[in-house]
Amino acid sequence: MAENIDGKSRPCAEYKAFETAVVLHGKRYRAVVVHSSSHDKRRQKKLNKAIAESAKSIKAALRSQQSVYACEADAMTAAARVEKLSDKLHAVAAAVRSIQIRRRGRPPQNRPAPTNTRYELAWELTENTAGVDRQRRLAGCFVLLSNVPTEGDGALDAARLLRTYKGQYGVESDFAFLKDPLVVNDLFLKTPSRIDALGMVLIIALMVWRLMERSMRAHVQNAKTTLPGWDCRDTIKPTTFMMTTMMTGIMVAIIDGQRFMLRSPGPTQLAFLEALGLGPPAFLDPRYRCTPIIPVRSASKG
Repeated sequence: MAENIDGKSRPCAEYKAFETAVVLHGKRYRAVVVHSSSHDKRRQKKLNKAIAESAKSIKAALRSQQSVYACEADAMTAAARVEKLSDKLHAVAAAVRSIQIRRRGRPPQNRPAPTNTRYELAWELTENTAGVDRQRRLAGCFVLLSNVPTEGDGALDAARLLRTYKGQYGVESDFAFLKDPLVVNDLFLKTPSRIDALGMVLIIALMVWRLMERSMRAHVQNAKTTLPGWDCRDTIKPTTFMMTTMMTGIMVAIIDGQRFMLRSPGPTQLAFLEALGLGPPAFLDPRYRCTPIIPVRSASKG
């Protein structure tokens, strides 16, 4: 259970976040509630799918339910069982009514045909408006719990806390490279020092990998342009793996210490070279240096 202990929300205009404080297991934490518009679109689509699947599941259960009973008590028990099929997205309302069913055999000529009383179970499936509305409000929202202080050494406000959290994605996604069995399973090292050295080489490789991606995205942002992406679609978020794939086909030959281009880079490859702060001489001149591309920071909103 999380207990709201200050009852106040502090809006963060830049990130559409609200901060409060909670107590979990006797410890106080900062709780930053964040709403993401892009995350909201994905969650809304997922919610619509969940609503359809919920209705389909309940209807299937209702179709298998007996509808006519000889005993009123049995019909009422069935009605209660049917209403328990309700969930947070749909509500099932059940009702029992008596009906008259003519008995078997030839009816008498001078009086009405004899009948038996039966109890018919009817139900109605409706969307749980309150439950669906609550799920739609929650869509796109997530909560960051942190014990990072708001003042003093290492302090972060709500906006910087969110930026730090979002920045972890790039690190975590690339660290999966270190766990790839194809990378580490085929390497056999006997001494701890060699294992340390391999770890350092891999970390440096990841730093270079991320630096190239950062440079390309800074170029896209600064120049307000795009780069060719997968399936010939332009992208504003190029990746290093995308760049290395696009560079396939360039051929360089070394004859008597002199480098020659056997196959020059095409327009797509030149675009990626420019995004890296490089040019065609990078393939021929070992001393060639790139032009650093520094991201232009936009002014904060609010």
